[in-house]
Amino acid sequence: MSAVLAPEVRRREAASRIVLLGTGGVGRAVLRRLADLRERGLAGGLVLAGVANSRRGVRGDDLSPLQVLNPVAPLSRANSIDWVDELHATDGAGRRVVIDATASELVAARHAHWLAQGIDVVTANKLGQGGPLLRWQAIRAAQASGRARYGDAATVGAGLPLLRTIRALTAGGDQIASIGGVLSGSLAWLFDQFDGTRPFSDLVREARERGYTEPDPREDLSGADVRRKLLILARASGIALDEHEVAVTPLLDEVLAHARAEGVDAALSRLDAPLRLRLDAARSRGARLRLVARWRPGSAGVGLEALALDDELAHGAGTDNRVVIHSSRYRERPLVIQGPGAGTEVTAAALVDEVLDLASR
Repeated sequence: MSAVLAPEVRRREAASRIVLLGTGGVGRAVLRRLADLRERGLAGGLVLAGVANSRRGVRGDDLSPLQVLNPVAPLSRANSIDWVDELHATDGAGRRVVIDATASELVAARHAHWLAQGIDVVTANKLGQGGPLLRWQAIRAAQASGRARYGDAATVGAGLPLLRTIRALTAGGDQIASIGGVLSGSLAWLFDQFDGTRPFSDLVREARERGYTEPDPREDLSGADVRRKLLILARASGIALDEHEVAVTPLLDEVLAHARAEGVDAALSRLDAPLRLRLDAARSRGARLRLVARWRPGSAGVGLEALALDDELAHGAGTDNRVVIHSSRYRERPLVIQGPGAGTEVTAAALVDEVLDLASR
């Protein structure tokens, strides 16, 4: 005769056990959101089993999200990654999930490995599918095994239905003809605000204070982050686009690009004069400046453009991302997807929503 398990034992066996990697702005917002869901009785069997950054970690059977905002146990950089395998190896029934809230190459390089082990990966880290082509192909192959799921909605558009839409179109036989987008929430905000009344460098400092840019805003201004997002979108449509195939024209000059970290703030003023000239030239033609990413067969690039007011990408406000898709289905009038694309809270919400979706399955 089979044993009857107590409700709390059944719940724990079927729980989704989560390890959160990254305790920066997004990671901390994830913990706050998990705590809120737990308080409202909406956690749905989610168990926080571990939290780590590159230096410290904490593990337990069912951690309180708000009590582990600052992990305490020292970890080496390598161990903070290997630790995931060790922790999840002891799990029983139920889903095993890694939330990657880092921007780490080392962590992104493990995504395919975890998927192959049957560990779900939910990520805001663009270096997985927006990194080297071989890494994307490895992640894709690991997904195809069906052992685990990969949640990547937070990598582009902070959870907007971009990747889901592109994949659904492609799966339905639609052929994507081109993708154009304002893909950086921070740069969207900067050029929406930039009207000549304030130096561009002042706006960059404000965007950093608001949490829209990385702590070193050159990560945003270089265009590298937008290139990764364009790679992710193109690859979602089945295009094996390599990094070197995307031409990037950065906003940075050589001096700012190579400035030491402590000299970045002072060097930001080097942006002011050239961008004011670009602004005046755009206005003289009735155009707006936007940092745009574009892909079409045989051509892919990222750079600052002066867009006519009737261009679909000239619209949007604040941190909005705006993506325009032309396809065999949307040939005459393109499909346009728009919404907030920056901020720790919306990114964290996208990550947690994906975890909840996995748990419901």
